[in-house]
Amino acid sequence: MDVQLKRGILDICVLTALLKEPSYGYKIIKDIQPYMSISESTLYPILRRLEESNAVLVNTQEHNGRLRKYYSITETGRNRITAFLEEWKSMMDIYAFIEGEIKGND
Repeated sequence: MDVQLKRGILDICVLTALLKEPSYGYKIIKDIQPYMSISESTLYPILRRLEESNAVLVNTQEHNGRLRKYYSITETGRNRITAFLEEWKSMMDIYAFIEGEIKGND
């Protein structure tokens, strides 16, 4: 898969993992893992980038005697998911066209 495409999809997967409730890094990884492979070294730069673009907010809370960062999705993040889904519809139309042409040439 193209690196840029995968990067964009990972961003959307992280945002989607935050739709139900705020979450922290390890849990985000576990929530995404059944659908796409992601490591901590991949996740944390994504979270920083999403924070810088105002797609997520970060809140630090104490948990078992140490600080843990919780991430929550913003309206900007929700809008990114909506835009992705709209763009994906166009991609599926292109896919159907390509697949139809290939099958038509068999």
